[in-house]
Amino acid sequence: MNSQEETLNIFVTRARQLMLSYKELQKENSELYDMVDSRDREIAELKARLDEKEKSYDSLKMARMLSLSDADIEATKARLASLIRDINKCIAVLTDQKAE
Repeated sequence: MNSQEETLNIFVTRARQLMLSYKELQKENSELYDMVDSRDREIAELKARLDEKEKSYDSLKMARMLSLSDADIEATKARLASLIRDINKCIAVLTDQKAE
């Protein structure tokens, strides 16, 4: 073999290696694109679920604000009655101090 044939063989060998490497990289690239597409779909699905949960939470919060139970009303009445008694006591003390 002369030097030209040897150089040609080396070139052909390296060209084949490059072609194999290129095919492997193409396959890896395709797999990566598939992974990215899958993640994009998953993200879109999770965003949709999050929006749905936020709407549900807002509805529940609104319903909770609108629905007062009897226990809530009674507790509020008791608290107001206690505040009124405290105010009446303060007024009585102030009236006694003014009378003296």
